[in-house]
Amino acid sequence: MSTSIPRPGEHLPGTRPTVDPARIREEVDALLARVRHGAEVPDAPSADQSVLLENAQLLEQAHDVLVQALATVDKI
Repeated sequence: MSTSIPRPGEHLPGTRPTVDPARIREEVDALLARVRHGAEVPDAPSADQSVLLENAQLLEQAHDVLVQALATVDKI
């Protein structure tokens, strides 16, 4: 006799979370495209810091998208 082994998260109520790799890739690619576009701004001392701050923010958003996707996959 074999007993089925429950999968992680099966005991939780509600619908099971899903991850769409194409959507994740699209979101991250869009954020990285904005970073690349920011890198093309002409060199100006005042612009450098604002571009760096904006790029850091965009990279952090891309990181958050990936972390959220991994957390969702971990629950499946």
